[in-house]
Amino acid sequence: MVLSPKLEFRQSQSLVMTPQLMQAIKLLQLSNMELVAYVEAELERNPLLERITEGEGAADAASGETPSETAARDDAPAPEREAAVSGDWMEGDMEPSRAAMETRLDTDLGNVFPDDAPADRGATGGGSTGQSPSTGEWGGGERGDDYNPEAFLTAETTLADHLEAQLSVAVSDPARRLIGVHIIGLIDETGYFTGDLDQLAEQLGVPRAEVEAVLKLIQTFEPSGVGARNLAECLAIQLKERDRFDPAMQALVANLELLARHDRNALKRICAVDAEDLADMIGEIRRLDPKPGLAFGSGVVHPLVPDVYVRPGTDGTWLVELNSETLPRVLVNQTYHATVVKHARSQEEKSFLADCLQSASWLTRSLDQRARTILKVASEIVRQQDAFLLHGVRYLRPLNLRTVADAIGMHESTVSRVTSNKYISTPRGVVEMKFFFSSAISASGGGEAHSAEAVRHRIKLLIEAESADDVLSDDTLVQKLKEEGIDIARRTVAKYREGMNIPSSVQRRREKMALRSEAS
Repeated sequence: MVLSPKLEFRQSQSLVMTPQLMQAIKLLQLSNMELVAYVEAELERNPLLERITEGEGAADAASGETPSETAARDDAPAPEREAAVSGDWMEGDMEPSRAAMETRLDTDLGNVFPDDAPADRGATGGGSTGQSPSTGEWGGGERGDDYNPEAFLTAETTLADHLEAQLSVAVSDPARRLIGVHIIGLIDETGYFTGDLDQLAEQLGVPRAEVEAVLKLIQTFEPSGVGARNLAECLAIQLKERDRFDPAMQALVANLELLARHDRNALKRICAVDAEDLADMIGEIRRLDPKPGLAFGSGVVHPLVPDVYVRPGTDGTWLVELNSETLPRVLVNQTYHATVVKHARSQEEKSFLADCLQSASWLTRSLDQRARTILKVASEIVRQQDAFLLHGVRYLRPLNLRTVADAIGMHESTVSRVTSNKYISTPRGVVEMKFFFSSAISASGGGEAHSAEAVRHRIKLLIEAESADDVLSDDTLVQKLKEEGIDIARRTVAKYREGMNIPSSVQRRREKMALRSEAS
């Protein structure tokens, strides 16, 4: 066998993950808030990208101009631009049309152009300082039209701010105040201390007893119970302030697990009280606040904004539309690119502009493709789950990603990315797209399979309808579900019940009997 070099041509197919494809895949799985943040970063980085505002879109639609035509008109010479905008508020002499301009802008011209503010509005020195002679540094003058009540609003007081204000009054020693600030930083939004005293003492280089003494001091602050390390300590602090932490109550707080299980016989024996006294003690425990820190402001809570709206049509069908407010609207400023590229001197500048143009074009295409894909997947989900939209969770059909992917001609991974962190507003409420996908539970009579979510809902309804004399065990639930045509195992019922945080039949019976005795 002779070894010799030679040239060969081979043709093959392979999937190459280009940067543009990776960007499209990344955008597809982002939530609407993550998408807005991503587009904002691109707008700051890429000078060829422009945001389409609502006013610009409406004006362009009314005039019949495309964005590029609008940009070309704006870049035209002054005489042509003035002719194009005939009838605009800039037309004519400036001073005679001041009243018309203020009427059109719905504000005083001085608010738009500070240098043009009238002399009788209190501007001094040509309006360069923005202060009136009688108001000094505040610049407020008489309230008049410039009064803004929102300027006097303050931010919501957080728990940390409230505790630090009390700490500054209660502690004068700088070292102890520093310890207190660190302890407050380790108190979560519910009011519990989540740190480790030994670790904090080592970090600050002070004895553990000193750190614990400051923690005890903070536990005397408002709200009552703040700074506790567990629920028992939180309740104990509140009971001590009410002078109700007697030996019987101490025993009750030390055995909260028995109270959660409604084991009143064991509690009466441990606390050495009768049934009436125990009921009074339990009532007092229930009047306490287990999470005292929630009364104060915390982090920003973002509202749940749906990506798709589903509403019934007049002809009995379902109308599926995208939420335009969650879709960033950007365009590529071709006019600006053509202007700048003419003045590019070096090859590096030309390469930069070419990269920006390509990146901007791909972003706009990826956003458009993302919107189309979400709408296509949502429309197929609505078609598959028509019974749920009409009748509720009980009629939710079992559905998997492959069924939707095959119906719309996409890959399962694409459908999975689309349904992640996306929400649909339906007549049954705002639900995540993943909610519509659940495993199938076979029917006992060989009929159509049932959705796992529908079976969970049915189990919950059966348990909610039970009485104290007839608490349903897991075996009984299995029998009742089989009578309704649902073939399910007992361990599956137990798994679904525990997943919904529903206690066992023994615990439920104790709770219902305890509530009956309290009512009587």
